[in-house]
Amino acid sequence: MPEKIATISQFHRLLSLSEPLHPLVSLIRVSDMRFRYTPVWQRFFTGFYSISMKRNVQARVKYGRHYYDYDRGVMNFIAPRQIQSLEIEEINAINKECGIGYALQIHPDFLLGHRLASDIQEFGFFSYAVNEALHLSEKEEKNIEEIFLNIEEEYQHIDRHTEAIIISQIELLLSYSNRFYERQFMTRKAVSHDILIRMEQLLHNYFNREKTLQNGLPTVEYLAGELGVTPHYLSDMLRSLTGQNAQQHIHEKLIEKAKEYLTASNLSVAEIAYRLGFEYPQSFHKLFKKKTSISPLQFRMSFN
Repeated sequence: MPEKIATISQFHRLLSLSEPLHPLVSLIRVSDMRFRYTPVWQRFFTGFYSISMKRNVQARVKYGRHYYDYDRGVMNFIAPRQIQSLEIEEINAINKECGIGYALQIHPDFLLGHRLASDIQEFGFFSYAVNEALHLSEKEEKNIEEIFLNIEEEYQHIDRHTEAIIISQIELLLSYSNRFYERQFMTRKAVSHDILIRMEQLLHNYFNREKTLQNGLPTVEYLAGELGVTPHYLSDMLRSLTGQNAQQHIHEKLIEKAKEYLTASNLSVAEIAYRLGFEYPQSFHKLFKKKTSISPLQFRMSFN
């Protein structure tokens, strides 16, 4: 069972840091971190968000099923309850500097009552799939550092304006991060196109080998699992390449296969619906008409 690091205060203690000035928001300098030797690091999750900008990280960090790549970028993002592990080869290594940069911790309770409480969950970079850190230019690094330091400065003196000002800074930070995230899809086109090709092949095999008869319609979760990414990441990547999300790709392939059955077989519309994985023919009829503007029977008759 993974260990839970529930609070930012607990996290500070595990890093040999003094208590945070604010219980729900904290900016940690990576060079100040000194990991206490404890089994917690072998497998753990936190109760808060972490947004980091790091370089020269010494310890290996496993996040989900992948190791984080700190050599090719500087920013990374971790959401509450996402499993991590920290690999430290020697106990003595704990006393060494683990890198440079900043790590912002944000407890979800700090966001309560703000739209950001729900909006933050929609950002694709809080994903197990994004095991590459985001690439930033030198100027962009300075912009992010400035936001981090603005947040740190603001919680030094807590008053009735503090929360609103920090929230606005977090929103700005996430907006910049979203820019870097979407840009990385474009700069990593080879990898993205490889995933797209593999997904197309998965769908082709799924329908042509009639896996639908045993498993029903393919789901975004199924495709993401086979491709080793999260559903959210898969849809974001596909949207950046094709303008369509993963569910739309599934529907496109499904309609393509349906048209093949309608024009090249004597199967009834109900039998085709069943072969495609629909429990009810009405559901197939509704989707087909939505995507083509005509019913399956009208489509078949147009070929007779």
